[in-house]
Amino acid sequence: MIGPCWHGRRSIYPHRSPMREARPFFHQRDSQDARLDMSSSSIAPLDPARVARIEAFGGRIAPLDPIGAEVFGIDLSLKEPPPEVVEALEQEMAHRGFLVFRNERQLEPEDFLRASCWWGGRALHSTHGIHPATPGGNQHIFRLSNDRRYGIPGVGPQWHNDGSFNAATFSHAGYHIVRPAEKGGGTYYAHQGAAHDALPEERREFWSRLSSVNSNTGVVHPAVHEHPVSGRRSLWLHLGMTGAVIEKLPDAEGFRLLDADELKRLCHQYNDVLNAGLRNGYAIAYEYQERDCIFIDNLAVAHRAAPEAHLPPEKQGLRIMHRSTVRGVEDFTPGHGLPLYLDIHGPSPLGDGVWQAGGIGFRWDDGIPMQN
Repeated sequence: MIGPCWHGRRSIYPHRSPMREARPFFHQRDSQDARLDMSSSSIAPLDPARVARIEAFGGRIAPLDPIGAEVFGIDLSLKEPPPEVVEALEQEMAHRGFLVFRNERQLEPEDFLRASCWWGGRALHSTHGIHPATPGGNQHIFRLSNDRRYGIPGVGPQWHNDGSFNAATFSHAGYHIVRPAEKGGGTYYAHQGAAHDALPEERREFWSRLSSVNSNTGVVHPAVHEHPVSGRRSLWLHLGMTGAVIEKLPDAEGFRLLDADELKRLCHQYNDVLNAGLRNGYAIAYEYQERDCIFIDNLAVAHRAAPEAHLPPEKQGLRIMHRSTVRGVEDFTPGHGLPLYLDIHGPSPLGDGVWQAGGIGFRWDDGIPMQN
């Protein structure tokens, strides 16, 4: 459901440019493909001109190590800052992945939702269930907890981007920590542009010819896209809601489906390259502090719940979080002439290969938790 906080201000998100033509694919998919190339994997520093605009408004922004940034002195409970300040913040979010707003007092749910509308599509787009403990039964708050009495447990244990079942995926998402667990339990964030750059060149070319099919809606999204603000080529795959992956054939017209072994390898590779960011400087295991409010660029970073976030409150302490999701700016369209939707609930249009509808889609590892 679309929320009522459209401001009428133009988004900084331009129309997406078409992908460059793919180079010929080298059919070498041996163990060397798993090695990562860190030479071109980097996170942009804060832009001095944008920093100056934020400081002129009375705020302060500082980089987190290695990705993200923290913002001080901008009260999310007050009216929206001037357009040039919001644009500067949104640009930094696009380049560094996410912003943490440090609040001096607890944020009210209405203020959190209103601030969510500063970004991207400038309106809430909510598709989730409503937990009985949600304040006022607000349909735009997705209330999460490690205790089912206080919120929905177990959500998002694998790498994903929110709203992958939509044609226009959510542009941004907000995470307001209502109560951090005493013994921790945060969220992992990984920069998908840097993850793309960390892949070997031949593997990047292979990914550029792939498109994923959502297991619930059949919407088709590119596995590599150019970020609409930063222009950075970025990976994209949902490890808990993919029903098929289509490969554009490298040397001929036409397409094929990845088979089960190939799709397992692809999902493991994606999981591995994002996890490698925790060691190689393009991902972070973020632990929430009291009153934190995080906004992410949902086209720039993937995220997953830390394992500790799902431990019982008796062991970890009670954790409560509110999530918001922001309307997409435009359809996240696949390349290579593929349609935006395929009937995932019908027979495969491409013959043999994985074509799996419903729930979590293709289970790429039997030993892991999967819940959306």
